[in-house]
Amino acid sequence: MSNQQAVAVMDPTADFLSEELDEGPPMDDHPMALLLQEFDDSYVNQPQTGDIRHGVVVDKRAGELLIDIGYKSEGIVTGREVDRLEGDFRDMTIGDEVPVYVMREDRDGNLLLSISRARAEGDWKHAEELLESQDMFTGSVSGFNRGGVIVKIGQVRGFVPASQLSSESQSQQITEGEPDNRWMRLMDTELRMKVIDLDRRRNRLILSERVAIREWRREQKEKLLESLEEKSVCEGVVSSLADFGAFVNLGGADGLIHLSELSWGRISHPSEVVSIGEKIQVMVLNVDRERKRIGLSLRRLLPEPWETVPDRYAVGQVVRGIVTKLVHFGAFARLDTDTIEGLIHISELTEKRITHPSEVVTEGQNLDLRIIRIDTDKRRMGLSLKQVTPEEEESVEFDWEPVPLEENAASTENTTTNEAPAAQQAEASTVSPPEPEVVRAVI
Repeated sequence: MSNQQAVAVMDPTADFLSEELDEGPPMDDHPMALLLQEFDDSYVNQPQTGDIRHGVVVDKRAGELLIDIGYKSEGIVTGREVDRLEGDFRDMTIGDEVPVYVMREDRDGNLLLSISRARAEGDWKHAEELLESQDMFTGSVSGFNRGGVIVKIGQVRGFVPASQLSSESQSQQITEGEPDNRWMRLMDTELRMKVIDLDRRRNRLILSERVAIREWRREQKEKLLESLEEKSVCEGVVSSLADFGAFVNLGGADGLIHLSELSWGRISHPSEVVSIGEKIQVMVLNVDRERKRIGLSLRRLLPEPWETVPDRYAVGQVVRGIVTKLVHFGAFARLDTDTIEGLIHISELTEKRITHPSEVVTEGQNLDLRIIRIDTDKRRMGLSLKQVTPEEEESVEFDWEPVPLEENAASTENTTTNEAPAAQQAEASTVSPPEPEVVRAVI
């Protein structure tokens, strides 16, 4: 007999007990198991200080909000936390979903929550993402001090130092008055920026408009270089001036108007024609996509003065002009109320012999000049000063030399005979005692 058979004989109720155990309730439905599961869920879902939860407004009272965050009891937003919401508290209604920041429990066991801190935490997280991605964003200036301006990212205050403002924004500063008010003109201005530094522990968020503008212009320049065509006309703003020309912002990219393309006349500096911040129409001369340069012209949109010169001026005409430049071979003069320049050759300055025009004229001097030559093909005009100035009486030069006495006496006698009457000849013939020699003036 086997052991199993022996057990069955000895315990006839073994099969019954086994069947009873098999028919018992599952362990998952046991009351103790359900109690333990409920305790575990409650422990896991218990709010911790610093948690960000999403809740629903279940009640709104004077200066207080009740928020259901799925805990055993509602949380409370009250006191200064309500004041920080400002107008948002007035607009909240029962059923609104809001993010909340878990602060702590008070003495009565109420769970204190903060909506403003929850938003700030979300804004800090957004700022961190902007720092990591280096994406650009726009924000409005909400404050300022002597060191720069303040721009908010949501609830977080970011600072833009003066050194990180663009040249356009820096040109708006007030140099007179209180230093703290120097950036007053930038209030409520929309700026394009990037996050360049962030430190949560020190509550530090540094922004830069200059870096953002540099990158934005680079992107815009790429687009402009692809879309611009030669001889096209576009509008821009003068962004800066240099001795060799003016830079014009065409909407993110700068083009250069060379000094020679600013005016049909001769100028020494771009400030004589344009000023920073001025809106102007320009013509695209060339686009260098490899070197990423744009050449512009202002004068090509203006009438060509030489085309109407034959209708306005004629050879022999006397005009008013101002001396603009002196060179060793003459002086350039710009005609009054015109951009036409002509050359006064050194030989046309005076009848006298000179070695440099500065002996007769100076730069900036106004003169009456006579037109002596017009060449519209070569765009040249010859002017003369000496042909306008009244001619002076010729001075007589004398060459003094000694003359023999006999020649002088004969000359004197002939002159007396021809000019004096007969009665005076005898008197004139009485000559004073001669000297060794006399001096004759030879003209």
